[in-house]
Amino acid sequence: MKRAALISPLLLAACGAQATGDQSRPFTPSYRGVETSLLDGDLVQFNVSMTGARNQADVDAYVECAAAQYALIRGYGFARHLRTNVYEEGGVWRADAVYTISPSLPRGLRKLDAEVVVAHCAENGIPTV
Repeated sequence: MKRAALISPLLLAACGAQATGDQSRPFTPSYRGVETSLLDGDLVQFNVSMTGARNQADVDAYVECAAAQYALIRGYGFARHLRTNVYEEGGVWRADAVYTISPSLPRGLRKLDAEVVVAHCAENGIPTV
């Protein structure tokens, strides 16, 4: 079975920013970890923090990498984004995001093919769970 490559627009934006670089600020990320909480069945919350992010897209890419890897760990191939709250305080960026994970392609606009996203994360040096 051939899988369609579904990649979040935020992840693509972050990958593009890393490839070309933001000339106004050097990109020196420090990924400070991921906390996951299974909320109910296939509903998962991710809390991430990092320093050195250029903007919200860098934090969004980090949480997407975590969600994609988590889906694979649980034996699922897909994740669907429900919401993300991002804030920055004192140079530390944090995100609180909720995704559903599923074995088949979910409905919705912001869905991730977990294998494809994890591969992009590895290529761009973004850690996963």
